[in-house]
Amino acid sequence: MSMQRAFSAILVGGLVLTLVTISRAQVDSRRIEEVLKKSVLTPEDLEVIDAFMSDAVGRLVRTIDFTEVAKTRAFVLNHQNPQAQYAQRFSEAAYAEIGEGFDYARNEISDPNRRFKVFTNLLILASELNDPRLVDLAVRMIPHESSAVRYWAVRAATNSAVWDKLSQDQNAAARVARKIIDACNQVVETSSSEVLNLMAQFAGGYDTAPAEELLGRVAEARIRQYADWTVKYELVDTAILKLLSDKVSSGGTAGPQLAKQFAQLYSFAIQRYIRGVRDSAIRDLSRNYLSAVLVETEERCIGRLLGTSQAGVRRAVEAGDMNALQAEHDKLLGGPNEKGALPSKFNFTYGSADNSRQAPLTLPEPPQRKAVAETQPPTQP
Repeated sequence: MSMQRAFSAILVGGLVLTLVTISRAQVDSRRIEEVLKKSVLTPEDLEVIDAFMSDAVGRLVRTIDFTEVAKTRAFVLNHQNPQAQYAQRFSEAAYAEIGEGFDYARNEISDPNRRFKVFTNLLILASELNDPRLVDLAVRMIPHESSAVRYWAVRAATNSAVWDKLSQDQNAAARVARKIIDACNQVVETSSSEVLNLMAQFAGGYDTAPAEELLGRVAEARIRQYADWTVKYELVDTAILKLLSDKVSSGGTAGPQLAKQFAQLYSFAIQRYIRGVRDSAIRDLSRNYLSAVLVETEERCIGRLLGTSQAGVRRAVEAGDMNALQAEHDKLLGGPNEKGALPSKFNFTYGSADNSRQAPLTLPEPPQRKAVAETQPPTQP
């Protein structure tokens, strides 16, 4: 295999390895520059493209220094060419060599940290190449346990520039989209905020039952993270809530369920903000994120869902009036004494089918505070 040639240099040590790498880079650069100038390619020219990609990906896999890795990726990107023969062979070579790079890292690199870096660098290159052929390689990496690897796998698989090309064949695009959704469904419960945001953005672009199900599962994952106080980077919920509200506004059989998830997620964001202001239960950065989520969701979503402009949340946040904010929460989403405008309009209740309720779930106590409360001695009569 061509990757074997690239990795053979690893067996050479010290200065010799450095000299061999530099020499090959210079030779390959000169040869590929000559091929770039041609309008018709020979079989030998196609082999030059193969050798160029083999060398570049090989250096990407064995280089540790981040600056050099970035230079190698730029080196590859700068040698793309729209000429039909060149573009096809370049794509085929990229698929083969990046795939072999993954296999090499998986089977031959024993250091988990080094292996994770190689996976990440290969996925970044795959994302930057904007090549639909590489989506398949990225999808295979979505279930990876590393958050960074998973982020770049989802990003490469859902790259908008790639999907502009894939969407020219709707049937093929639908098949690829289903593969991505299935891969995301495997790991949605354990994904980071940034990964969940990418998943939601992709799912929000499709009016299919699997896509709506994935969007709902992303919302449930965020709801669970709020409930157990592991939620991070709350700002992404602005985008997730907007995607949910768009789906609800467009109708469809999943509307009531997505409306319920929208309301519960928005409720937990409001409750967390109130706790943060009243009890200093969260960091200032989280409060800033949440204030943006609360206000922007009201402006971009609530008014559209209810058909009337809304400003009660903004006024309460700007005034720092948590009582007014709680009252606005109950009016919009439901509370102990009222059903709420959103549940009334979209005909849903909170809780399970056999345990429905008109108010959203209450945000539990933070784990530390709960633990302290449970260890306190009982009050003497």
